Amino acid sequence: VEAVHLIADGKAPRIPQPKEGATYEGIQRKENAEISWDQPAAALHNWIRGHDKVPGAWTTINGQVVTFYGSSLLDASVPAGQELTIKGASRPGLVTKNGLVVFGNDGKMVLVRNLQFEDGKMIPASKYFSADETTALELTEEEKKIAEDIR
Repeated sequence: VEAVHLIADGKAPRIPQPKEGATYEGIQRKENAEISWDQPAAALHNWIRGHDKVPGAWTTINGQVVTFYGSSLLDASVPAGQELTIKGASRPGLVTKNGLVVFGNDGKMVLVRNLQFEDGKMIPASKYFSADETTALELTEEEKKIAEDIR
């Protein structure tokens, strides 16, 4: 009660909190979440995982900002896949059936499962090269009749 009265009267003591031992790191911003490729795979994985979901760790691929989500360390032989040049990476990534494999400067691998483009579109990383492919919907004669009736 006494503390409340001191605050209400404007007489409560103001003791600045010491900065020593503080752990608050402030809000992460997208511009600070760019991936630095000159690090071991474990550090890359921790960076991607640490920025998953907000703000999202990102890099530049083919002149476009691409955000990585869902990383895991990959401890296996190098999988078969289609090469993908990543700006700043010493070695191209590999688009595989499980996702995008990227390499740390120690030669170890990180598997990234999802990618998000600047327009907000998110795709499984394994579909990177087929992301632009679209298939036209073909209706049967019966479906065309139903569509016409609905119109």
